[in-house]
Amino acid sequence: MAPPGLLSLAVLCFCLLVLVVEPHRAYGKSRGSFGRNNGAATSAVNGICATLVTIHGYKCLEHELKTQDGYILNMQRIPEGRVSGSSSTGGNKKQPVLIQHGILVDGMTWLMNSPEQNLPMILADKGFDVWIANTRGTRFCRKHVSLDPGRPEFWNWSWDELVSYDLPAVFDFVFNQTGQKIHYIGHSQGTLIGLASFSEGHQAHTLKSAAFLSPIAYLSHMNTALGVVAAKAFVGEITILFGVAEFNPKGQQASIFLKSLCNYPGVDCYDLLSELTGKNCCLNSSTVDLCIENEPQSTATKNLVHLAQTVRDGVIAKYNYGRPDYNLMRYGEAKPPIYNISNIPRDLPIFISYGGQDALSDVRDVQLLLDSLKFHDVDKLMIQYIKDYAHADFIMGINANDFVYNQIIQFFKNQQ
Repeated sequence: MAPPGLLSLAVLCFCLLVLVVEPHRAYGKSRGSFGRNNGAATSAVNGICATLVTIHGYKCLEHELKTQDGYILNMQRIPEGRVSGSSSTGGNKKQPVLIQHGILVDGMTWLMNSPEQNLPMILADKGFDVWIANTRGTRFCRKHVSLDPGRPEFWNWSWDELVSYDLPAVFDFVFNQTGQKIHYIGHSQGTLIGLASFSEGHQAHTLKSAAFLSPIAYLSHMNTALGVVAAKAFVGEITILFGVAEFNPKGQQASIFLKSLCNYPGVDCYDLLSELTGKNCCLNSSTVDLCIENEPQSTATKNLVHLAQTVRDGVIAKYNYGRPDYNLMRYGEAKPPIYNISNIPRDLPIFISYGGQDALSDVRDVQLLLDSLKFHDVDKLMIQYIKDYAHADFIMGINANDFVYNQIIQFFKNQQ
C-alpha cells in the first residue's frame, strides 16, 4: 500500500498520469506505452507546430522567450485560420488569445482532436491570433540561461514561480508582438496561476478578458477516494519519500509509485482516469491514444507539494516551507501570504465553465471561487455549468466546441 503522503500527489496529477498504469482499457483498444512512437508523438526536432498544426494547413510559428528568473519557454503561434483571410474579430488587427495548459501536460493537450474540435484551430478560424503557452519543465521548456535540467536547482520552483515569472513573461511577449491586450484561456492549473497572477496585478495593463475552464482555485472537496486521502495527507512526506526534484511521470520511480495506487482500497485501476478526474462523458479512443503518445510531461516535485498544500489547507496561498523561520526568511511572516482572489479587478470580463462530474474541480470548490468573486461586476462575469462534463472534457471532449468553445468565442467578441 502506498503511504498516505504519496497519495496526496496522485489526485493532483492531470488525467494522463493514468497512462502509467497498464491494466485499463476504458477508452480504446490499444493503449500503447511511453517508449513507443508511432509517428504521432512530438519530437524535439519537429516541435508542436510541425507535428499537429501545419499538417492541417494552418500557419504556425515557434517562439522562444526568457523569464526574469532565466527559464527559456517555448510558445506556438497560429496567426490566422486555415482559410486565407479569416475574418478579423476587431478592427484591422486580429485579437490575441493566450491559451495555458494544466499540470503534467504541455500545449499539445489542446491539439488532440481534429481541427474542427481543437480550441486553438477553432479560434484561429474565427479570426483570432492564437498563442499556445508551455510551462517550464515540459519537453520544449527544459532550458535555462545557467541551470541544467539534470540538476535539482532547475526544479526548485512551484506554481508560485509560474504566477510570478512564466505568466508575466508570456503576456509581455505576446503584447510586445501584437501591441494589443490579450484574451486568456486557462484549464486546470492554468486557471489557478491565472487567478493568482491577476489577483497580484501582474497583467493589469495587458489583459483584456479571461476564460477559466474547470477551475481548481480551491481543492478541498475533490470527490474521489484519492481526493479524500489527499485532503488529509501529510504533504511534507512527499519530498522525503521521493528524494528527487523532478517529478517525471515517465520515469521508473514515478511509474512504481503510480502502479502502487492499484493496491490502495477503493481505487479502480481499470478506470483510473475517472478515479482522478471524474467520469468524462465525451472522449474518444483516438484522442486518448494520441495522449498516450505525447503526454504526460515532467513538473517539479515542489510544484506537486504546493498543490497538495492547497488541498490540505483549503486556501490559495504561496508555498509553505514547513517552518515558521523559513517562511519568515522568504515572506517576512511566519505563514505564507494568501492570494486574495477578490483583488481581481471587478470590471475584468471573466468566463467560468465547470462540470457536474468533475472530480478535481468539484462543484463545491467552484462555489468557493464564485464566492470570492461575489462583488465582481455582474455584467462582467459569465458562469457556465455543464452537468455531464468532467475535467478532461473541457479540452478534449468531441462536443466541447458546441458546449464550451462557441460560448467562449461569443464572450470574447462581446468584449470588443
